[in-house]
Amino acid sequence: MLTDIEIAQAARPLPMEEIAKRAGIPLELTEPIGRNKMKIDPAAILADKPDGKMILVTAMTPTSAGEGKTTTSIGLADALNRIGRKAVLALREPSLGPVFGIKGGAAGGGYAQVIPMEDINLHFTGDFHAIGAANNLLAAMLDNHIQQGNRLGIDPRRVIWRRAVDMNDRQLRSIVDGLGGKPNGTPREDGFDITVASEVMAVFCLANDLMDLKARLSRMVVAYTWTGEPVTAGDLKAAGAMTALLKDAIKPNLVQTLEGTPAFVHGGPFANIAHGCNSVMATRLARKCGDYVVTEAGFGGDLGAEKFLDIKCRYSGMRPDAVVVVGTVRALKLHGGASKETLKEENMEALRKGLPNLLRHIDNMKNVFGLPVCVAVNRFPQDTEAELELVISACREAGARCALSEVWAKGGQGGEELARSVVAAMDEPADFRFAYDTELPIEDKLRAIVTRVYRGSDVLLTPQAAKQARELTNQGYGNLPVCIAKTQYSFSDDPKLLGAPDDFTVTVRNLKVSAGAGFIVALTGDIMTMPGLPKVPAAENIDVTSDGKIVGLF
Repeated sequence: MLTDIEIAQAARPLPMEEIAKRAGIPLELTEPIGRNKMKIDPAAILADKPDGKMILVTAMTPTSAGEGKTTTSIGLADALNRIGRKAVLALREPSLGPVFGIKGGAAGGGYAQVIPMEDINLHFTGDFHAIGAANNLLAAMLDNHIQQGNRLGIDPRRVIWRRAVDMNDRQLRSIVDGLGGKPNGTPREDGFDITVASEVMAVFCLANDLMDLKARLSRMVVAYTWTGEPVTAGDLKAAGAMTALLKDAIKPNLVQTLEGTPAFVHGGPFANIAHGCNSVMATRLARKCGDYVVTEAGFGGDLGAEKFLDIKCRYSGMRPDAVVVVGTVRALKLHGGASKETLKEENMEALRKGLPNLLRHIDNMKNVFGLPVCVAVNRFPQDTEAELELVISACREAGARCALSEVWAKGGQGGEELARSVVAAMDEPADFRFAYDTELPIEDKLRAIVTRVYRGSDVLLTPQAAKQARELTNQGYGNLPVCIAKTQYSFSDDPKLLGAPDDFTVTVRNLKVSAGAGFIVALTGDIMTMPGLPKVPAAENIDVTSDGKIVGLF
């Protein structure tokens, strides 16, 4: 059996000029990067074209068995084209952290991939490097300001801006810098976040255009003064130079699937830490280029989809026309108590116990957010007919359309049933709404997500978080949306609570404002903004042959 990278390397991509033509983008608005990638002039977004219908792909609560959300998104777009619907993709760029860590590649899988797979998973067009450089320029200017007289009266103990690198490096989570005497800066505690958790990434993905990007960068809070007043990147006069570093990165990237479907791959915040969606600019562009746009949000519906709907949709004005929830028999059995070693065996009891997890995600999309739902059952070879029938029946009883997806093995052909079901779902009435009103107090917004989406009993703010909520409200940030950073493995803040738990309390231990992005981040559980590598990182399997061919990348 061929690996994902072997399938991708055997592909014969279409010329990028043909892909741009399929997307309806004039060549004068394209900037080729090598043979298989393009940057697109944002002027293409302003084209006088109607917006295509948008399909949001999310998933059940993820497990170590895998769900295949990106693979399903890619295969669905290919399948829509196969049944005569003009479709394009809008996806996130992978982070080097998961690529070299535990997850491996993130450009789809099997015969549903975006290419060039190696480039997309590694340096791609350099966007993440530019974001990291902009983040670290601000950190350097902040520390230099303190070193050069501290005109703004910044309290070095209340510097909240951290440096960033797009790598899993636990050694950098907490550091002390500025050592070596007065010429080398002011000693203080510091740390690194992974680039995808940086507020610069969130700003990058929520900006409407270059000037909005600069305005948002300017509003980012980096520290507090001795008197407790916030200090912004604008106060440090850093926003202009940061925007200069990002002026090319902000242009959406165009690539293609194995079947020649145009794919805009741009931006990539984590969904367990940040808002987990590709850039607003790329999504807007995609809607001008296709009658149907397939986009995804990271992790399960309680994380990426909730943030897509409550944050990205709130700021962009865009609304999905339907939601696809991806589930697998394997993952449901894990949620039902089966062990990973027994997943190849039929286990109806574990499947029945695990089904409430998928059904809760369906219910959230339908009844909390008011959107039509179609379930994609990502089929694995070991799934039995009885198991598949149980899942399909349960989803249909819950009021969702449901279809098998075999896009990993068959590409777009394996997703035609799903494509037809999704198109039919978009004809159903929708009554889109947010999970909460931003005018609510911060704690009440958090409570609304915990009780309505997670189905917990309440939210608890530690004394520190409660104090931060009061301070943020007094500083004028109380009416912002909230972005809960929590484990992706459970509806709760405890990764061991699988299935569909209830009667739990989510504890918020820290609140911080991302004023540029326009939301308040609530940290729960043991969530960290700098992941670490596993005992056996995926990087150990990646290599390059003498002719420059990359091997072992998923």
